[in-house]
Amino acid sequence: MAATDRSTTLPDGIVVVVKEECATCHSVTSVLMQLADATPLTVFTQDDPRFPAEPAAIHDADLSISWHHDIETVPTVIRVVDGIEVERTVGWHRDEWERVTGVGGLGPDLPKMRPGCGSMSVDPDLVDELNVRFGASVLGSRRVAVADAEDEMEMMFTRGWTDGLPVVPPTEQRVMRMLTGTSRAPSDIVATVPPDLVDVTVEKVAIAAVMAGCLPEYLPWVLTAVEAACNSEFNMHGLLATTMPVGPVIVCSGPGTRRIGMNSGGNALGQGNRANSTIGRALQLVVRNVGGGRPGEVDRATHGNPGKVGFCFAENDTESPYGTLAAEHGIEPGVDALTVFAGEGTRCVVDQLSREPESLARSLAANLQALHHPKLVLGFDAILVMGPEHARVFADAGWSREQIVAGISTHLNRSGAELVRGADGMAEGLPEAFADAPSLPKFRAGGLMLTYAGGGAGLFSEIIGGWANGDIGSKPVTRAVTY
Repeated sequence: MAATDRSTTLPDGIVVVVKEECATCHSVTSVLMQLADATPLTVFTQDDPRFPAEPAAIHDADLSISWHHDIETVPTVIRVVDGIEVERTVGWHRDEWERVTGVGGLGPDLPKMRPGCGSMSVDPDLVDELNVRFGASVLGSRRVAVADAEDEMEMMFTRGWTDGLPVVPPTEQRVMRMLTGTSRAPSDIVATVPPDLVDVTVEKVAIAAVMAGCLPEYLPWVLTAVEAACNSEFNMHGLLATTMPVGPVIVCSGPGTRRIGMNSGGNALGQGNRANSTIGRALQLVVRNVGGGRPGEVDRATHGNPGKVGFCFAENDTESPYGTLAAEHGIEPGVDALTVFAGEGTRCVVDQLSREPESLARSLAANLQALHHPKLVLGFDAILVMGPEHARVFADAGWSREQIVAGISTHLNRSGAELVRGADGMAEGLPEAFADAPSLPKFRAGGLMLTYAGGGAGLFSEIIGGWANGDIGSKPVTRAVTY
């Protein structure tokens, strides 16, 4: 029966690490016998304490030897002198085994080489637990004890940590796994989160990402979204305090969106895609749990909108006929980037018949004119998410992004007399001082933004209306993704 050794120091001589569930380890058992007869030998076995039968092995039951000595493949052969590793080889390669051990004539009946197998210490199902158990913890957050009889999900609901939906318990293993998604140190400050103006670290953002259901590869996008949303330009505090139904909308682009599996096609603005759904949700959980931005408290939205759980989607930048929103805001094409926009829920634009760009521009303008109120102008921005079939009408006519915006904007100008309070029997509108203005645009310069996303079928586009813009409200903020 195998012995158990709690020390993680390797004995002098030759050390071999094996596991029973490895065909190559089985094939070299005769070689282990040769080594045992020729040189001081210690064998550690990861799984079955009875393997190998001879020579007797030490059971690395808790995988501490394997973890501390970075065993990634079995068999691994290590030569140790004065307690220090001086050489190693992995798998079975006769020449390498003979060189490392100093013993010749090994395994004459074996092929010259065979690949090894993955070590249990790097098994994806075990590695996070081992890192927590044996690694020096890099996490500074307080630990919350949960009683055995306590339901973790209900506990997080009760403590107010959720957005009304279940969240993933942020265990130390899960948070450390999440942190593998970025090269940034866990203690780095990412931003100061309103409304309570609390500094948030990479670690705290990783906790929110775990709770939201993110994968580690999403973390750089969440970190960048937090940076983009938590500053004076975007004015997250004002966005929370307003009674309008708005929240941060994250528009992503670049090859990284495809690498992490974001959806820019059918149902891109809806449910069903993990990356889209959880990146936006993670930002909202940071604002809620770190910054204190909770509904009914600082968040004073009269109605809110479902996007306040999390609103994030990718542009189809590989097929877009007019580039990306990030490029419009100065990011080089092909760079992973996102724009955070203070937006409400979407509204659909239906035009099934326009086949000429001028006609479609008029249809889009008619819908945009009604945004928030037909008589309110210049105070609000908007994103027009154009579907492929609508975009094709402009692309076939050779219209650029600038021409599309200009073509739509031409039909958005109205005289001040039409827009002032009382005109058309409506009290809402601009102050009387604007009555003599010959023409006023619906949007400020740069206030109408284009993106390209959605399924290939359907002559539809979507409008995302904004909150108060500029210095009195919020400005769209674009950032390149930092990994």
